[in-house]
Amino acid sequence: MLLNKINSKLIIKATLLVGFISFNFTNAQEIISDEVVEVEQTKDTLVNKTRIKADGVAAVVGDFIILESDLDREIAQLKAQGADLKDVTRCELFGSLLESKLYAHQAIQDSVIVNELYIKSRTEQQIQGILAQTKGDMQGLLDFYKKDSEQALRDEMYEINKNGYLAQEMRTKVTGDIEVTPEEVRTFFNDIPVDERPIFGTELKLAQIVIIPEVTEESKQAVIDKLKGFKKDVEENGSSFTTKVLFYTEDSASKSTGGKYTLNRNQPRMVKEFRDVAFSMEEGEISEPFETDFGYHIILLEKIRGQEYDVRHILIRPDLTQEAIQKAKDEIDEVRAKIADGTLTFAEAAREFSDEKETKYEGGQMTNPVTQDFNFELTRIEPELYAQIQDLKDGEISEVLQDEDRVNRIKFKILTVTDRIDDHEADFAKDYLKIKELALQDKQVDAIAKWQKKTIAETYVKVNGVYKDCDFQSNWLKK
Repeated sequence: MLLNKINSKLIIKATLLVGFISFNFTNAQEIISDEVVEVEQTKDTLVNKTRIKADGVAAVVGDFIILESDLDREIAQLKAQGADLKDVTRCELFGSLLESKLYAHQAIQDSVIVNELYIKSRTEQQIQGILAQTKGDMQGLLDFYKKDSEQALRDEMYEINKNGYLAQEMRTKVTGDIEVTPEEVRTFFNDIPVDERPIFGTELKLAQIVIIPEVTEESKQAVIDKLKGFKKDVEENGSSFTTKVLFYTEDSASKSTGGKYTLNRNQPRMVKEFRDVAFSMEEGEISEPFETDFGYHIILLEKIRGQEYDVRHILIRPDLTQEAIQKAKDEIDEVRAKIADGTLTFAEAAREFSDEKETKYEGGQMTNPVTQDFNFELTRIEPELYAQIQDLKDGEISEVLQDEDRVNRIKFKILTVTDRIDDHEADFAKDYLKIKELALQDKQVDAIAKWQKKTIAETYVKVNGVYKDCDFQSNWLKK
């Protein structure tokens, strides 16, 4: 029963959270005319035909308005993101919208500080992400969202992201300091009936050895000389820095905006080397070429606005020679052969030969980026990684795989499964960390429920239309 309580609430919260992290434009604070049309809608389904307002006000929470269309657009976005809404009713989703607005409203009342830089960056990433999917059709995007200009679209997206950010910050404020003691974890586990204890899926521990082709000094110098040539052409001949970005930069994230980023001294974002160079420059200055893990850069500092620096940059990565690529391939083939014939264990080979610092000193053991432990639940492994290890038996070494990442355009690796834990009923000793997380979630749910009860009572809330018949978990109708 405890697990059911946690899961039913967290499913809705997790589902709704997708709206903030995806390319979502719902919940705009705009009231559209009350044209009457026939739609199929009830509180839980879309079957019963009733005459309702096409886009009237469905609810008001504090200073926020939820329109009739918001929920339908929210559902469409969630489905597009792959969310499973089979067992989630419209009333539950509408309740989550109300909750999100309550968080945002209270965050404003509590003067929660808004990270303007993050929201601006988030908005720009969303626009560029959608344009990448629509082959740059900005006019089509404006038509779809019924906006007259790019600025109007950006303004609306900014407000939506700001409200989502406020809601998330308020959630963190409510639950951020909550912790569970070992005794609370034990009590939580013991209170779960034996026949209701969760089943944890198959988990793997994975290790890898990575060999990265070495960049020659000649390739590095060629890039430095090219960037120095760009700098000279702009400074002495008046060439456009932005045009050179569009033609030459290898930073795909900023290419469409002319290489532009906004940095803030108080909010680290870019890598340290990039920030150090930018914050040492004067307006209008172009830096000398400098190196980061991503390659070589030059920066043009366009504007300083208090703590914010508007910069443009060009990124170029040195070319890899065929000799360097073949050398790396030969090296990892040799490493694999030594492991296969028993000359070295996988862990020994990783410590001696791997170029991946994050795993090298752990004997190649990979860390799950979500749980921060060594266990990967089989059904939740990223598809690309799953494809690489799905046929591996315990202790078997994969064939040499060619891969890439944000830093390295080519790398070679081998993988192995170091341990496998099959599906099993929760065991307090073996699964302590997972049980601790469930106990923490349970405690957070209780804290949120208490906070909501108090805050709803103190906040103006009005629910209209079919949603008055919903059986909300929280007292939104103030009965």
